[in-house]
Amino acid sequence: MAEQRNERPIVNMRPGGPGGPGRGPGGPRGMMMTREKPKNMVITLKKLIAYIGSSKYLVLSLLLIMMVTTVMNLAGPALQGGAIDAIGRGDASGLITILATMAAIYLVSSALTYFQGTAAAKLSQRTVYKMRSDLFGKIEYLPIKFTDTHQHGDIMSRMTNDVENVSNTISTSIASLFSGVITLIGSLVMMLYYSPIMTLIAMVTIPLTILASTSMSKFMRRYFVQQQKLLGSLNGHIEEMVTGYKTVMAYGKEEKSTAEFAEISATLRKTGIKANIFGGVMGPLMNVIGNFGYLLIVVSGGYFALEGVITVGVILSFIQYSRQFTRPINELANQYAQILTAIAGAERVFEIMDDRSVESNETAEDINVGEVKGDISFENVMFSYKQGEPVLKNFNFEVKAGQQIAIVGKTGSGKTTVVNLLTRFYDIDSGSIKLDGRDIRDISKRSLRKSIAIVLQDTVLFSDTIGANISYGKLDATEKEIKAAAACANADVFIDRLPDGYNTELTGSGSNLSQGQRQLLSIARAVLADPKILILDEATSSVDTRTEMQIQQAMLALMKGRTSLVIAHRLSTIRDSDMIIVLDDGHIVEAGNHEELLKQGGAYYNLYQTQFAGFET
Repeated sequence: MAEQRNERPIVNMRPGGPGGPGRGPGGPRGMMMTREKPKNMVITLKKLIAYIGSSKYLVLSLLLIMMVTTVMNLAGPALQGGAIDAIGRGDASGLITILATMAAIYLVSSALTYFQGTAAAKLSQRTVYKMRSDLFGKIEYLPIKFTDTHQHGDIMSRMTNDVENVSNTISTSIASLFSGVITLIGSLVMMLYYSPIMTLIAMVTIPLTILASTSMSKFMRRYFVQQQKLLGSLNGHIEEMVTGYKTVMAYGKEEKSTAEFAEISATLRKTGIKANIFGGVMGPLMNVIGNFGYLLIVVSGGYFALEGVITVGVILSFIQYSRQFTRPINELANQYAQILTAIAGAERVFEIMDDRSVESNETAEDINVGEVKGDISFENVMFSYKQGEPVLKNFNFEVKAGQQIAIVGKTGSGKTTVVNLLTRFYDIDSGSIKLDGRDIRDISKRSLRKSIAIVLQDTVLFSDTIGANISYGKLDATEKEIKAAAACANADVFIDRLPDGYNTELTGSGSNLSQGQRQLLSIARAVLADPKILILDEATSSVDTRTEMQIQQAMLALMKGRTSLVIAHRLSTIRDSDMIIVLDDGHIVEAGNHEELLKQGGAYYNLYQTQFAGFET
């Protein structure tokens, strides 16, 4: 698929390929310079609450525990004030009763706090489990265009770092937020009960708190959102360098790679420092405001006690309630940085989940794959990766069932684009593509792709056994079927020589096999899939001549009785095709078999002469 490196955006069919990290709009620099408009915090919170609410019984249990615990904690200051007044009156029996009640309340409260922490942890893990599952499910069905224009490492960062931030915030902050609301209301009620005047005095600091928090939050939010984006960019750069480390070393670009990493890392460091500074200032600032309020209460309480309006016990209780009233506000201020980080991460997660380009066509229907014949037609197809820059222009092309059609042309002529459109990795701008006379947009993508198998230049293998990689073409295949497919692809010879045979574990996308062996496994996988339509995209361009002959034999067996589209630079692989079409600038400039095209002396003749003129006699 050498063409994919030059044709505008193309489908990403291999790790680190086109559209991968650092290429085009998704590259590290592109991500670093992007300044997305912040999402609506209210909408993000609503979506997050919906996920939390999916575990409604656990949420209700947590709320119940927190309500009981909070009520018990609210009873503490009243009992303390009562104990002080009992001492002042010399009421020993009353003091003992109050102390025993306090001991019981504190013991029960401690036990409930343990259960509260357990429930919060379960709620956190259940919520992020559902978020991760939904996110991964969405990523699995994202259009190719999305992965072409987004850094792979950034997408992974949303799945890991961003979701983990949400998890940490739910487990540590959710209980504080819920209990804080109850504590605020309960403390306010008790303060009004003891002294409405002192309550009004205590409320003086509330406007200061609101003003300080709102002023700081607009600075904090910007830096925390940017911090998450840069972290995704950094992960993307690392992922790209690890994937392409051989190329980096081969071209001696270690210093350049290190410099780019340092640049992104330095920007992340500066942004992180600013975010932490603003996040760290919030807590101390709230404490200063809280201590000022505490001073007002102490002064006013002492005055009212001297006037005989309230007792010393009431002052003690009121001070405790005022602290409980301000405690949730201070806790929220101290956790605000973490909460903002979680919201920023949740926004990035929901950005993928809300992507509407994955919406399926409601008119698309499943078809019986076994009844597919393999007739293909392109009718007046127009397509462009970028608006205003068409790649295919009024493209017309027809393939009869069982025919072998070869597509050739210079790099960037549109060969791979034909494959991308037939498999609906991209949808056409206008015109129609038909399978057995039916527009492929009226066929579900799942059914369409079950009818097609693709063998690529760079084979994608997974870290699993050889047998499991072959069975990717048919997951319920028996051992006998897997071995038969391998034999058809001429892969059984080298597999049987391996110590563990079909149970040999592949590492690093099959790096413990040669390029030719990986290609034979890819062909075996296609044999097992038993497709009606076969696409061979530069399947032999990266192997030696001897290996090419082995692969060609396997491909001939695979193509027998199937509609086949062969994209090739090596013209030796397509001489026996039923028809060869030559593309140039999105048009078919020549069509015919090998002999006919040579006689025409046109574009195909020139290509052929370039490759073989000096070797034939």
